Amino acid sequence: MVAQGFTVDLDKPLVHQVGHLGEAYQEWVHQPIVSKEGPRFFASDFWEFLTRTVWWAIPTIWLPVVCYSISVSIRMGRTVPEVALLVVFGIFIWTLMEYTLHRFLFHINTTSYWGNTIHYLLHGCHHKHPMDGLRLVFPPAATAILLVPFWNLIKFLATPTTAPALFGGGLLGYVMYDVTHYYLHHGQPTVEVPKNLKKYHLNHHFRIQNKGFGITSSFWDKVFGTLPHSKSAKNR
Repeated sequence: MVAQGFTVDLDKPLVHQVGHLGEAYQEWVHQPIVSKEGPRFFASDFWEFLTRTVWWAIPTIWLPVVCYSISVSIRMGRTVPEVALLVVFGIFIWTLMEYTLHRFLFHINTTSYWGNTIHYLLHGCHHKHPMDGLRLVFPPAATAILLVPFWNLIKFLATPTTAPALFGGGLLGYVMYDVTHYYLHHGQPTVEVPKNLKKYHLNHHFRIQNKGFGITSSFWDKVFGTLPHSKSAKNR
């Protein structure tokens, strides 16, 4: 049951509170609190530990898996140019997954207790506390679980010799995404391309949250019509 007039206490663990917001959750979660110190999620130290991940853990853990997967296709007889193309295609597949997950799963509207709670753990926490550096990349334990169906799907669709390289490419795309995402929030780019990408992503957080779902590029936003209008265009 949703408590009437429920107010979240930011000084207490949040995960078991947000579900009680009911229909008010969407408005609450999209009012960001800009602070590098994130809130506590769980009373349990163990579960709290699992929600915090330093950014460099992502390449450290997953790049060896990427290299191993690519090497398997080479050892199975695929040429280096063939494997390179498969890796690039895997990265391309990831960019579509990145957009699709962000738009249709991470920004799903929820009102129930468990719906709000799961959404907050998946993505809502990032919109509420966008500068929380320890909850910006995806926890490796959760990634490992999700990689199982991802690998099985690729294995089903591809041949035995191409599947490992495609998997490695997709995983490399994910690593590039997570590291880029962290940099867009905490880096200070001086080159035009990353500066524009940072501006594009922060626009999604602080101005138009139902547009601009691409993180590593705006390509799929252009394809699917979710490119946000610029302020200058809006004022014409």
